[in-house]
Amino acid sequence: MKLSLDGISQQYVTDKGETIDALGATDLEIDEGQFVCVVGSSGCGKSTLLNIIAGFLEPTTGTVKMDGEAIAGPARQRGVVFQQPTLFPWLTVHKNVEFGLKIKGVSAAERERKASEALATVGLADFHESKPYELSGGMQQRTQIARVLANDPEIILMDEPFGALDAITREKLQNDLLDLSREKKKTIFFITHSVDEAIVLGDRVIVMSPRPGRVVRDEPIGISKKYGRPLRGAELRETPEFAEMRDSIAASIGMAAA
Repeated sequence: MKLSLDGISQQYVTDKGETIDALGATDLEIDEGQFVCVVGSSGCGKSTLLNIIAGFLEPTTGTVKMDGEAIAGPARQRGVVFQQPTLFPWLTVHKNVEFGLKIKGVSAAERERKASEALATVGLADFHESKPYELSGGMQQRTQIARVLANDPEIILMDEPFGALDAITREKLQNDLLDLSREKKKTIFFITHSVDEAIVLGDRVIVMSPRPGRVVRDEPIGISKKYGRPLRGAELRETPEFAEMRDSIAASIGMAAA
């Protein structure tokens, strides 16, 4: 078991002294190499759950473990891709990608190799000397993904990384991420507001209820397996199974919010 969450919950205390239950008692297990997508209405605790797994937040109750060891804070084994690219505008694309490696004391030659490999993986090898502000939004997001890949984490945590992109760029990056997932066999925890995106990307789709957030559905996605080959893009979306799954998960979100 790659990730194990046992009785995780999260409470916040406002400036007025009010207690907010952001995340109810949550149990979750994720196997190595799984691509898990999380959907639910705004404020249902999706990002809270990701931040606990990342080690940014300590849960109010419960335990979260990776490979059987308790998560006590951020670690290089877990890389995070945020909704907005967090790039340094004064550094080149290549320098942005190798930044984390430099902080860890990796040699210049090794940084060069890993950053170049990561940029090639996301299709940005020809833009290594560009500055972030010279890139499109999709290319900036690919740079952020490359930076995470260069650090070679065992788990990639993604918080609505494609939410601000146009439809064409979003679908391109979805396909790129699927290719990366299959090639690198990384464990991926992906938050999205789009049911379509969750079905396209995920091996599993988890539906969370409104605050306090709880897992109300955990659905395996096996459309491609049924057809005996990987499906993606329009080919996947045009299958009757996709439409049925989309309507069913959307209904679950609606029922949870009612």
